[in-house]
Amino acid sequence: MLSGWREFTVRRPWRISAKLLIISSVVTVIGFSAVCVNVMLDMRKGEEALARQTLENLATSIESDVSRNVEIYDLSLKAVAGNMLLPELATVSKTIRHLILFDHATTAKHFGAIQVFDAEGRLTIDASTLDPLPESRGEEDYFKVHRDNPNAGLFISRPMLFRGAYSIVLSRRISDTAGGFLGVVAGSIRFSYFHELFERLNLDPEDTITVLKRDRTIMMRRPFDLDVIGTNLNDRKAWKPENLPIGASYSGQGPVDPTPRLYVRSSDSGPLFVVAGKPLAAVFALWQREAFRIGAVVLVLALFVLGSTLVLAREIGRRAEAERKLEEMATTDALTGLKNRRKFDSVIDVEWRRAMRQKTPLALLMIDADHFKAYNDTFGHQAGDQVLVGIAICISDSVSRAGDCAARYGGEEFAVLLPNVSASDAFKVAEAIRLKVQGWSDEPVISTVSCGVASLIPTAGMDWPVLVAAADKALYAAKAGGRNQSVVASLPKLSLVA
Repeated sequence: MLSGWREFTVRRPWRISAKLLIISSVVTVIGFSAVCVNVMLDMRKGEEALARQTLENLATSIESDVSRNVEIYDLSLKAVAGNMLLPELATVSKTIRHLILFDHATTAKHFGAIQVFDAEGRLTIDASTLDPLPESRGEEDYFKVHRDNPNAGLFISRPMLFRGAYSIVLSRRISDTAGGFLGVVAGSIRFSYFHELFERLNLDPEDTITVLKRDRTIMMRRPFDLDVIGTNLNDRKAWKPENLPIGASYSGQGPVDPTPRLYVRSSDSGPLFVVAGKPLAAVFALWQREAFRIGAVVLVLALFVLGSTLVLAREIGRRAEAERKLEEMATTDALTGLKNRRKFDSVIDVEWRRAMRQKTPLALLMIDADHFKAYNDTFGHQAGDQVLVGIAICISDSVSRAGDCAARYGGEEFAVLLPNVSASDAFKVAEAIRLKVQGWSDEPVISTVSCGVASLIPTAGMDWPVLVAAADKALYAAKAGGRNQSVVASLPKLSLVA
């Protein structure tokens, strides 16, 4: 047990050092990794914020362009609707009537000619010709809206095939001075306008631009798909309006296709609003490359640090083992395995000071082999060494406490230091050792030891050689009294009793 305790007390500091080295390295790696992760997350947020700002600018610019053209075209519709109330229109020729009605009308290659329908939905005036062919729009949604709702204002229809081209129809009500329904003035913006507008933009193939009405009807979308155009998002229960409120953004799967995107909605200041989308894979492509590169570097550094730490910890363990063995060699008697004289002097000095502070007894046994010199001379040094080893074994078997110190004091003499043990208890230990030695050897001549016992409570002004001298005197008394016995020193007078 003493050997196990010695190994524990010697190796424990090095174990703690190696463990602290490993823990500190792991904590350092974790901390550094946490910093890198935080930096990469900040980089990711930065990439997302930059993409959101870019999409917001894109959506706003498209919405502004579309709203401006719708507003310009609406001014032409208002002018026509207002001029239809002029009384002189009924008396002038068709040519003059066209000049009056369409003088301020906007003309562009993507804008359809303005048409005027009467209260029955019949085409009466067409800006593109003086003699329009018969045509009826009484069943169209935009006609019914104006007929039934005097306050409809500008109405933008669903995308439809209008006059041979896919378009959105813009219309206004024509009312008399009393508010009665006189008809509808309508025009169109062809899809070619949106195609040309989108082509001017530098967009990736997977980027999307969606133009919607306020009722969430898709008016136009890039990439173009007729199956999607005209769809009302209210019919898609999985896509709710709160997913993308006015001027906000949304990350994830959209209502049209399963590709996860970052969507940004314009401010919705006009009759139409725009949603710009970019795939999340494209948004974070650069960040992912940087994150992979940084992650790879951090992983290599972490493995290097941890590997170096393990190597250093192993070397520390080896060094600790070597120093333990060196210390054991320096403090252990090579023959008996007990502590040597130098170690004993160190231990008794420490225990003496502790006993003085705590005011507890400190006991010492001085043990000497009887007739050892004669036996050594008769049977040789090798046989004498075996006797000393046997006595050391008996002492180790009898001294079991962790704080006890058994040592070879010199030659055939041994010392046993027993902290916090009274004289009577120390005497019992001495007797146990003596009886074990007596029953151990087959040779009666050398089968005994003599023991000197001393125990005292150190006080100021005393030093531990006093205890050694007392135990030595008790040992001499045991020798003089016939050997094979234990004698206790009576302190402080140092008189001897058997």
